[in-house]
Amino acid sequence: MIKTGNPVISIYTEMTPNPETMKFVANKLLYPGKSIDFQDEASAAPSPLATELFSFPFIKSVFIASNFVTLTKTNETEDWQDVIPSIKQFLKEYLEEGKPVVNEEEVAAMKSQSSNEVSADDEDVVKRIKELLENYVKPAVEMDGGAIQFRSYQDGKVNLMLQGSCSGCPSSMITLKAGIEGMMKRMIPEVKEVVAEAE
Repeated sequence: MIKTGNPVISIYTEMTPNPETMKFVANKLLYPGKSIDFQDEASAAPSPLATELFSFPFIKSVFIASNFVTLTKTNETEDWQDVIPSIKQFLKEYLEEGKPVVNEEEVAAMKSQSSNEVSADDEDVVKRIKELLENYVKPAVEMDGGAIQFRSYQDGKVNLMLQGSCSGCPSSMITLKAGIEGMMKRMIPEVKEVVAEAE
């Protein structure tokens, strides 16, 4: 029997530059315009979806963004191909049932300073850094199943936090140094260095 009201959900996978992560893309917005990273089961309380994904023994971390979930597997899990079908089936059923993805109230309570949103008390250089991250960096890294969040700026040094497939990815340091740092130095002369901050 087909339930009315809830659309049929399709899920497909995309490889990411990080061999430990896999991007699961839905034909539905999960977390419009935002992203959230859960490094372990203990931090997943604000997201019923992430909490249930952690019940799979091979899931190490969960990253949720606009219309996709990036999952990082444990080192013991040999091959993504062994586990993809069960995750796709779980996500399809979960979303078709209309269950909540993220509880926004709980997220607001845990929000740290890592945000690319410009606030009124940001100094001019920080506003320019955040705008560059939002307009140029975010679309590119989301395609690879990740996100990069602004943490701080001081004395020419920009601290960023890598999330999703970017976290722990061998090629993310090249992206950070050659791509993002190079672009920031060209577009924002005050920037001298870009570094990744550990979770």
